[in-house]
Parts: sequence; C-alpha cells; structure tokens
Amino acid sequence: MRRAHSMPFGAQVEEDGRTRFRLWAPSAREVDLELEGAGAPLAMAPLGEGWFERTTAAPPGTRYRLRIDGGLRVPDPASRFNPDDVHGASEVVDPRAFDWPDAAWCGRPWEEAVLYELHVGAFSPEGTFAGVEARLDHLAGLGVTGLELMPVADFPGRRNWGYDGVLPFAPDAAYGRPEDLKRLVAAAHARGLMVLLDVVYNHFGPEGNYLHLYAKPFFSERHQTPWGAAINFDGPGSRVVRDFFIHNALYWIEEFHLDGLRLDAVHAIADDSRPDILEELAQAVRRGPGRQRHVHLVLENDKNQARYLVREPSGRPRWYDAQWNDDIHHAFHVLLAGERDGYYADYAEKPTWYLGRCLAEGFAYQGEPSPYRQHKPRGEPSAQLPPGAFVSFLQTHDQVGNRAFGERLVTLAPEGALRAATAAWLLAPSPPMLFMGEEFGAATPFLFFCDFGPDLAAAVTQGRRREFARFARFADPQAQKEIPDPNAEETFARSKLDWSCRQRAPHDRWLALYRRLLGLRRDHIVPRLAGMAGRAGVSQVLAEGALTARWRLGDASLLVLWLNLGSQPVAIGAPPKDAPFFAEPEDACTELSAGRLPAACAVWFLDTSGGAT
Repeated sequence: MRRAHSMPFGAQVEEDGRTRFRLWAPSAREVDLELEGAGAPLAMAPLGEGWFERTTAAPPGTRYRLRIDGGLRVPDPASRFNPDDVHGASEVVDPRAFDWPDAAWCGRPWEEAVLYELHVGAFSPEGTFAGVEARLDHLAGLGVTGLELMPVADFPGRRNWGYDGVLPFAPDAAYGRPEDLKRLVAAAHARGLMVLLDVVYNHFGPEGNYLHLYAKPFFSERHQTPWGAAINFDGPGSRVVRDFFIHNALYWIEEFHLDGLRLDAVHAIADDSRPDILEELAQAVRRGPGRQRHVHLVLENDKNQARYLVREPSGRPRWYDAQWNDDIHHAFHVLLAGERDGYYADYAEKPTWYLGRCLAEGFAYQGEPSPYRQHKPRGEPSAQLPPGAFVSFLQTHDQVGNRAFGERLVTLAPEGALRAATAAWLLAPSPPMLFMGEEFGAATPFLFFCDFGPDLAAAVTQGRRREFARFARFADPQAQKEIPDPNAEETFARSKLDWSCRQRAPHDRWLALYRRLLGLRRDHIVPRLAGMAGRAGVSQVLAEGALTARWRLGDASLLVLWLNLGSQPVAIGAPPKDAPFFAEPEDACTELSAGRLPAACAVWFLDTSGGAT
C-alpha cells in the first residue's frame, strides 16, 4: 500500500514524474528555485496573494533551496527531509515510494491505551528510528500498547529534546530518513502497538527559522508567547498559517500512518477566532483519517480547559480524546518526594485531597485560584468527563528533565511508597503513560540538552542556570555552575538509557512489577472500560497520604482502591469483605483484614456483581 498526503505547499512529485514546488512568501518580491547540480536558478511564477510556484523535472533525491529576492537561500518550510540539518538544502521525497505492509491496521480503541513516552535519540544506544524499532519487542512484552514519540521535526544540531523544531514536516536526519520512521511505525503496528507523535504548534525554535524574513504574516503582531511573537492564527493572512498546521497534522497521520498526535503546550497558542485552531484542526482529523480508523488526539494544556475534551452523545470525543493530567503527577510527587516549591506549592496544603480528586474527577484545579499563578483561577469543571479524558503519569520528559540534574523518582522517593503509587496509577481507569526506562527503575538521568550554534548556545546555558537561581539550593553562582551545560555532548550522553541494568537488582524487581501490573490491567480493567461515563468515581481522604477511591466501570463492575503513601498505618474501621485482586506489598491484605491500612501500600478490589456503589 502506498500513502501520501497532498499539500498546497512544498515539493510534490506529480503523476507525470515532474515535481511541483510551491512557497507562500508574501513579504518577498521574487522567489527562485535552486536545484543542486542543475545550473542557473529557476524563477518561480507569482500566483498572487503571496504564492510562488514552479513545476520542473526534479526526481526524488534532488536537493533544492529557495532564493528570496535574489539573495538569501533558504530551505523549504514544508520540506519532507533536510539531510544536512535546518540550514541546508531540502530533498525531494516521493512518499509513494514506500510500500506499507500494514494495510489491515485500523488502530486500537482509546480504552486500551497504555502509552510509553520516549526520546528517539536517548532511548537506544543507536539514537535512531531503527534503534527504537529494535526494542519494540521489549515494549510489547511489557504491556505497552502505544508509543508516544517526543518531537522528531527537524531541529538545529544533532541533539535536542525536539521542542526547538523549525521544519515541522521533516523528520530530523539525526534519527534517520523518513522511510526509517515509516518502517518503525509499520513494525510497531505488526506488534499491535500504536504510534503517537508529539507536535509543536505554539512556536518555532530560535535557530533555523527563516519564515519571518519572507512571510512576516506567519507571526502575530498582537500576541506574544514565552518564546517571542506568537504564530498568527487569527490575524490577516492567518488562513494560510492555519492550513499549514492542519496539513501538518494530517500529513503525519496519513503519510506516516500514525495513530495520533500529542499537541504540546496549547495554552501558549493565542487565537481569538471561532472555531479556534484547536477545534478546526481536530475537526479536520475527525472528518478525515479519523472516519476510517482509530485516531487519537491528546493535549498538553496548563489551563485545564475541559471544553476541548467534551464527548458526543455516542461517547466519542468531539475534538480531543484526552489531556496530559499534570495535576495528578504533582499531587503524587508532593506525597512521594516531599517537594513543595515551584508549582508544587499549589498542592502542598492538601496533596492527598488533590490526588483523590484527580483519581475521581480528572483535574485537581477546576476553576479554583492557583497560588503559583498569582491566585488566578485555573481550570474548568471536569467531573462530567470519563476517566479516559485524562492521561496520568508519575514521570514525563518535563517532570524529570526540567529538574536541574534530571533525577528520576527512584532516586527521590522511598521504594515502598513508589511501588504503591505505581500500583495505584497503573490500575486506575485513566490511561497511564510511562516515561522511557521507568519500567526498570532506570537510574540514568534525563537532562535538558540541545546543540545550538556558539552564540545561542552560551545564552541557553546561562539562561538555564538563571532559571534555577530562585531556588535556595542554587542561589550561590558557584552552585549554578554545577548544573549540566545543555549544549555539552556529555549531557546528552548521560541521558541515554542503560539497557544493561535490567537484569540486575533492583531494576529486575521494578520490571517484574510493571509487567505484572500491566498484565492485570489488560486482563481485568481494560475489558470493562468501554462505555464508562463521567461522574463515575468518588474518593475519600483517610489521613494525610492515605485515601480510598472507587469507580463504576463501563460494565457496571465496581473498582476500589485503598492507598497509603505515608509512613504510618491508618485505621479504616470495618475492613473490606471481598478478597483483593492485587496488593502491593502482598502482605498488606493481612493488616487490611484487621481494619488497618499499612504504610506504603496499595490494595485493589474488583466487584463484578454489578451492585450499587
């Protein structure tokens, strides 16, 4: 099977073998096409409204640049591949050259989602798409059902988290060619694994973005973001800009047969139009590839806007399947690691209550004032949404990598409490997401890394250290110098997973726990999630660090959790009558039967009789 997404811009190989090149450059007087090895530049014809086009013989593999007003030579902003990085020439790619072997793949229902976030460069020693492909059997055997790749769009240099991308249609050459990513996706599908991609639609990176020189309307004159001028989604010329990103979403889903997207930090997207870009993009996906197979859309949204997660009467998402639920991470983290500064201050006063609210209702903040955000209201009511609308996690690239030294939870939390939290989180109804390596208790850090040019590199290093100067630990400039340099190759090398540790203690014990829990989720929880409605959960705080929660599942079964992340046992009164289907540690059942919830434990019960809550 051949797959291609047709776009109104970029280089497109036509049926007659020639290639059509098209660029939107409303701030340019003229645009020429330069084909490597072809002699003189070719003038591109102006089509009006800022468009320029030229169709000519340029077979796949041809490298090309676009010359603006007879001077600056730039890559194609819709390049499908830039083999020599973001400042180099683009390459003509014919997506129909790849023969897909997964014609029967229709995806997986969202209820089955167990996501695994990974960074392609740091996941394997090879640091490539092929390196990920070589370890798919580990993920399938673990019980994961979907990969979530951190952004792969072309970024400057050889290493980057991916959020500094400037060529959003081009997989970064550091990871391989476009067909290498396609082979990874096909291999994942052969093992029953979905593949979702993290995409960035709120800004371009600081190096290698030339759009502002020839397409000034691409950026807003009214809105700003933490990274500079906002992308223009609602001003003059915004129709082309909106189409650029909508096509990008469709391109990844159709041409790379991806199963979904995670949209990064949409709270930083400024758009006063209706429908806004988030709604219009989601509608395009739902009415396009989403009509033929399971396609899932996930948000990161600090504003906790439940409106984007609304369900149709049929139960299907109108726009987005789910949102990363940072709230549940923060509540867990306060209880496990005891940290209460920065954004953890919002959860410090009553972390157990916030955790219970997340488990039962989704967001912890549903319109209440946020102390960390100058007491401004944050969030919208979310209890009416099903648990499937909230992706839960104990760790992500953000929560690990945005620490000065990239420490993982295994180095910050008591092992017993962390094992109990893992049991609570992986068996709760919301779709869980692991961060690469946590399943075997990886001790390697995940640090912030990049590879900018010299001038920008120095500014990033200093800026990174200034970020932490407000913490008492780093008030001393000498202490700030201990923070790893993001641009140093060693910083990236230290962030790579050490796969050899899996057979050693305590890593083997962690891996066994994750495999067992995900097996239980697959066999006992997932079959009962379909049809689960909103307001299906309730929670009760028993003591600081201890709670109980229960959910009415889609088949009317009753799922009950007793959780204590504290260091002291808690009296619960009358003990549960039924036998648990999982307990961590196993001997917790003995104390629970005597009316005490032991320290650092999680005990699960599943009543399939369908009785009243």
